Amino acid sequence: MRYVYGITAAVLIGGAAATLTLNPVGAQTAQNDPAMIAAPPGGAPMSFAGLAERLQPAVVNISTRQSVQIQQRRLPPGFEEFFQRFGQQPPNQGDGGGTVTQRGGSLGSGFIISADGYIVTNNHVVAPARPDAVVEQITVTLSDRTEYEATVVGRDQTSDIAVLRIQPRGALPFVRFGDSTRTRVGDWVVAIGNPFGLGGTVTAGIVSALHRNIGAGVYDRYIQTDASINSGNSGGPMFDLNGNVIGINTALISPTGGNVGIGFAIPAEQVRPVVEALQRGQAVARGYIGVSMQDVDEGVASALGIPRNQGTLIRAVTPGGPAARAGIQQGDVIVGVAGQPVTPDQTLAYLLSQQRVGARVPVEFIRGGQRRTVQIEVAQRPTDEELARQNGIEPPAGPGADDANKPENERESAGQVSTRAGLGLTVQTLTPALLGQLGIRDATVRGVVITAADPNSDAAQKGLRAGDIILSVNQAPTATPEAVAAAVEAARRAGRRTVLLQIRRGNIPPQFIGVDLAAR
Repeated sequence: MRYVYGITAAVLIGGAAATLTLNPVGAQTAQNDPAMIAAPPGGAPMSFAGLAERLQPAVVNISTRQSVQIQQRRLPPGFEEFFQRFGQQPPNQGDGGGTVTQRGGSLGSGFIISADGYIVTNNHVVAPARPDAVVEQITVTLSDRTEYEATVVGRDQTSDIAVLRIQPRGALPFVRFGDSTRTRVGDWVVAIGNPFGLGGTVTAGIVSALHRNIGAGVYDRYIQTDASINSGNSGGPMFDLNGNVIGINTALISPTGGNVGIGFAIPAEQVRPVVEALQRGQAVARGYIGVSMQDVDEGVASALGIPRNQGTLIRAVTPGGPAARAGIQQGDVIVGVAGQPVTPDQTLAYLLSQQRVGARVPVEFIRGGQRRTVQIEVAQRPTDEELARQNGIEPPAGPGADDANKPENERESAGQVSTRAGLGLTVQTLTPALLGQLGIRDATVRGVVITAADPNSDAAQKGLRAGDIILSVNQAPTATPEAVAAAVEAARRAGRRTVLLQIRRGNIPPQFIGVDLAAR
């Protein structure tokens, strides 16, 4: 299991989206064919028994057998005698350590989408439990307890979707995807899976919310339900009352590790195109324009003078990428893509992922308080590994000790200026020597480095610390401490209570932080 927020937010995970073509063998009929399932009467159903009876045969249990090589350690001197004193043999240590194979596994759910043995599940159900683990075998168990060894047809880590294949001895019961875009809050749903390894468990509830973003991935847009979802339901289907698969049960939030009525499913509209691409043996195509993104929180919105929860702030633009060629700049706020507004429920990353690669789409953004629109040609999104290399992601260099407790006269040594009256920060001009001390490889970086932060300031409360570099204030470059002070004073004269700082830490891409001005 993965975990979403905090304590035991068990992530079951997922997302991306088109039409799945099924290839039934012979005259086999889908288990959820409209002719096979009578439409329920209006209002609450008297029973889910008929629906469950038809659908359970298409839901499977998925288990893996995994191994990992563990380096043995020799016992400290004298510990062999300790074991022998109590009539026990000391652990076998071989010739001086060596390795030993440890085995484990995972359990989850899945569902059959074709009579000839294609199965959909979450990628994390069949992925190695740790980077050095090896998945030796994947076993699929049908509702009648028939077991098959499965192979992975394809997997997409970004959406957490995997397609498996078994070789059945006859035609299998299967189900089809429905139209999750027509799902409404309050609709009845049925979940079938294998929570805690208990096969064929049926639970029911309603759709609690749509388009939930829970911070589990780039393309979060889950269906929330109060149908009981637990560990082991990963990869199992969520059905509507017509028996259509409208989601893959993927995540839960719980302070106890068990169900508390907050479960999540990846909508079918995002699953279908991924499954279709994987069945064809293709990589999943997602739109990309070459930007790093940041949410518009209260501080950022106040500093820019724009409404909160509208748009996405561009923290960096990939040189030579589609956005750069179209004129998008660092600090722009993109508020619309192809006529669709950018909101917390409909993020910029999600909207871009839905655009056809090669298409030219209008992108609306705000710069300097003015709305503008450009046409951007959507490119193919690189792999996560390639994106990390492009962004130079690595652990930040240590910024050094915070000297906030030094006397004021020591903090205001040559080359520094106190801005405590404005931001609660002491800064000094960034020199080549300081760049080297901070471990920053880019010699073109210009700004001021924070040498001390008042722990009671809003800046410190938001994580700013000694060693961070301020590149700009309210999108005006700040190559000197005097430039910082001037930008703060200009914000005061304009009646602003918050300023937008562009901060760089080590070799991590810069980000924007809205910081409240300190009282005079």
